[in-house]
Amino acid sequence: MRAKELRELSIDELHQKEHDLKEEFFNLRFQRATGQLENLMRVTHVKRDIAKVKTVLRERMGKESNEKAGAEKA
Repeated sequence: MRAKELRELSIDELHQKEHDLKEEFFNLRFQRATGQLENLMRVTHVKRDIAKVKTVLRERMGKESNEKAGAEKA
């Protein structure tokens, strides 16, 4: 998943994507602990995807707060 693709999603879709990725990460951790996980790199990819989603959400929140502050000053 690329950050460019994430930036095209709405905030609600980003929150849903984050929730889904966290669930997947939780399940992957269980699989790894029980020895059922075949692709260990999937854990790393999911962690990175969670970080990307959080980064895009943070950018959006920063833009919104800057826009509100600009509107309040005007």
